[in-house]
Amino acid sequence: MIHEALAVPPRKRIALVAHDHKKKDLLEWATYNRDLLAQHELIATGTTGIMLEKALGKEVLKLQSGPLGGDQQIGAKIAEGLIDFIIFFWDPLEPQPHDPDVKALLRIAVVWNVPVACNRATADFMISSPLMSSTYERILPDFEFYRNRLELRSDESEA
Repeated sequence: MIHEALAVPPRKRIALVAHDHKKKDLLEWATYNRDLLAQHELIATGTTGIMLEKALGKEVLKLQSGPLGGDQQIGAKIAEGLIDFIIFFWDPLEPQPHDPDVKALLRIAVVWNVPVACNRATADFMISSPLMSSTYERILPDFEFYRNRLELRSDESEA
């Protein structure tokens, strides 16, 4: 499979998401990393975005709340190449009414090779990486084979 590289600039577009029981953790982490986050564009789902904007004193692009479609909005931005990095403090011990949306968001991040931190330790490692402040060549998968296969199936069903 042939791969294409996407140059991710030093100013990253970071999506920040947290389930209700993890919002406090995300706010503490973000406040601790305020200076690093100030160098990047921040995007967040609903209430998380409001809380982050207040805590950081920095503008945050606020999408819908997760259960109202915010997770899917972030997924769409990933597919459009508009998200470079995700911090998603999700709660594995609490059932979520929008679990399929969460799974879809994580899936689309993996499909498009977008880094995801799902807990504080991983977020610490990722944000302190020298790659955060430099251009990074993110390898994009080549889905041409997959697209061609779908077109062949479509042509066969019409015949």
